[in-house]
Amino acid sequence: YLERKFFCLWAKMTFGQVLPSKARCFYDQKILQKTFGGWKKQWTVCREKQLSLRADNHYRYLLLNLIFKAWRAYLCQQQGKRNKYCVAESHAKKQTLLRTWQHWLVYVDVQRTRHGMQSVALAFRERSCLRISWAVWRRQHYQKCSGHKMNILALQHWAQSLQFRAWLQWRELYLHTQDEKQKDTRAVTHHQHWELRRCVGAWLGYLNLHRVKKRQNELAQEFHRSRTLRRCFSDWQLSWECRRRMRAHGRDLEKQAARIALWRVFAHWKHYVVLCVEEAQQCELAEEHYKCHLLVLQKYWNRWKSRL
Repeated sequence: YLERKFFCLWAKMTFGQVLPSKARCFYDQKILQKTFGGWKKQWTVCREKQLSLRADNHYRYLLLNLIFKAWRAYLCQQQGKRNKYCVAESHAKKQTLLRTWQHWLVYVDVQRTRHGMQSVALAFRERSCLRISWAVWRRQHYQKCSGHKMNILALQHWAQSLQFRAWLQWRELYLHTQDEKQKDTRAVTHHQHWELRRCVGAWLGYLNLHRVKKRQNELAQEFHRSRTLRRCFSDWQLSWECRRRMRAHGRDLEKQAARIALWRVFAHWKHYVVLCVEEAQQCELAEEHYKCHLLVLQKYWNRWKSRL
C-alpha cells in the first residue's frame, strides 16, 4: 500500500495531473473515433456512387426504349406510305391504260363509220354525178364528224376532271390524317419526356434531402461523440436502423415508379393500337368512296352511250 501510494505521488510529480493509463485510454478512444468516422464516410461515398450509377443506367434504358419505339413507329408509317403509294400508282396506270383502250376503240369505230360513209358518198357521186349534192353532203358529213369529235373530247375532258378532283380530295384527306397522326405522336413523345424529366427532378430532390439528413445526423453524432462510448454506440445503432428504413422506403418508391412506367407504356401502346384501327377504317372508307364514285361514273357513261 505504501509502495502504491508513493508510486502514485511520483507519477503525479513526473507526468502531471494526467496519469499514463488515462492518457492511453483517451488516446485509444480518439483513435477509435477517427477510425469509425473514416469508415463511415467511405461507406456513405460508396453508397452514393452505387445509387448514382443505378439512376444513370435506368435513365439511359428509358431513353433507349423511347428512341427504339419512336424509330419502329416511324418505320411502320413509312412502310404504310410506300404501300399506299404503290397501290395508287398501279391504279393510276390501270386507269390510264383503260382510257387509252377506250379512246382507241372509239377511234376505230369512227374510222370504220367514216370509211363506210366515204364509200357510200363516192358511189352516190358516181351514180348521180351531181357536184352540188356531193358538196352539200360532204359539208354536212364534215359538220357531223366535227360535232361528234367535239362531243367525245368534251366527255373525255369531263371524266378526267372528275377523276382528278376525286384524286385531289382523297390526297388532301390522306395528308390531313397523316399530319394529325404526326402531331399526336409528337405530343405523346413530349409528354413522356416531360414526365421522365419530372421524375428525375423529384428523385434528385429526394437524394439531396437524403444527403442533408445524413449530414445533420453526422453533425449530431459528432456533437454527442464526446460522451461515453456506450451512448455513441446506441446513437449509431439508431441511425443504422433509420437508414435501413429509408433504404426500404427507397426500394418501395423504385418499385412503384417501375409500375407507373409500365402502366404508361401500356396506355401508350393501347392508344397506338386505337390509332392504327382508325387509320385502317379511314382507308377502307376512302376506298369505298372511290369505288362508289367509279360506279357512278360508269353508270352515267353507260346511260350516255345508250342515249347516243
